[in-house]
Amino acid sequence: MGRGTNRLTVTALRSLKEPGFHADGAGLYVRVRETGGRSFVFVSTKGGKRRETIIGPVSDITLAEAREARDRLRRGEPADPQARVIPTFGEWAELWIAANESAWRNEVHRRQWRETFKTHAASLKTLKFEEVDVDAVLKVLRPIWSSHNETASRIRGRIERVLDAAKAKKYIVPPWENPARWRGNLEHLLPPRKKLAARGHQAAMPYEQLPQFIVELRSRPALAARALEFCILTASRTGEVLGADWDEVDLSNREWTVPGIRMKMGKPHRVPLTRRAYEILMEMQILGAKGYVFPGSSKKPLSNMAMMALLKRMGHADITVHGMRSAFRDFAGEETEHAEAVAEAALAHSIGDATVRAYRRRDAFDRRRRLMDDWDRYLDGRWQQEKPEKSEPSLVG
Repeated sequence: MGRGTNRLTVTALRSLKEPGFHADGAGLYVRVRETGGRSFVFVSTKGGKRRETIIGPVSDITLAEAREARDRLRRGEPADPQARVIPTFGEWAELWIAANESAWRNEVHRRQWRETFKTHAASLKTLKFEEVDVDAVLKVLRPIWSSHNETASRIRGRIERVLDAAKAKKYIVPPWENPARWRGNLEHLLPPRKKLAARGHQAAMPYEQLPQFIVELRSRPALAARALEFCILTASRTGEVLGADWDEVDLSNREWTVPGIRMKMGKPHRVPLTRRAYEILMEMQILGAKGYVFPGSSKKPLSNMAMMALLKRMGHADITVHGMRSAFRDFAGEETEHAEAVAEAALAHSIGDATVRAYRRRDAFDRRRRLMDDWDRYLDGRWQQEKPEKSEPSLVG
């Protein structure tokens, strides 16, 4: 060993409290975190890239044992079973997603997880675990907490989960508290989640305002505008629309079948295509859309943030895409005489009432088509001129 090796003493080790790296020599350091946690770390360089290998917490390993582990690592020998290379937050997020995504229900869900750490939480990617503190998490959440509260809340939960997994892997040495935890932590630093629109739905535009909104939407040439209009016309969820593939569409019968893997309830859902929904699909064919009906870049579907970004540009940052389903449901209940069961079936909701379940078993497709045609007429401004005297018997059954 060269000069400056084995600098620390057992007594000095006990007194180390200042956060940072404290050198023992030859690549061995004691890292003290802001939380007070202390661990032995071996620092090396490979290919011009700094690498940190955790040896273990100071509370569990003696200084002599840490030095032996350092010497083994310097000789290129297998590290002590406790030793491991510590990934950055971003590297660990990628590893964790790869190990767990096979258990997730659909590709949209998997894409959203990857997008979280690629885009929304990009500022965390290169950070070491001890650098991912409350301020770093708030830097990710604050810009979208008010305008995209549901998305921000999900991102927070994903960050929390990835950090908890890192702790379980012992990449994070106690004492430590998850900086992304809500209770007793971020709940004191961020405004409470919005009390969203009626019946627990996400923030919705009143259905009375939608015909004028549709006029403005149709004036916009963006692909996101066509996707959003299609989403509203079919009363579908964002993931169902963005994942739509041409193989799911039957233009001759004007039907679109969403496979169960992309449905919230895990069951296939047939959607009747109204006049305008059919026109949008024809427009997409003319534009040469292949694979995905609403394609994005690199053979991927349109980004799940595209429609929300469009709403923001249109001055409706307080409205969610999902909330359009609430507007549809309000329209069906207030303006038509379609049975409640038909409206709920159109939304692919799981409902406990026996009569409604009977509708779900029979699909109620023809009745749903009549309801969606009424919705099409309403959005198109033709409702008053073509409004049927009685859209559907008011009695369920």
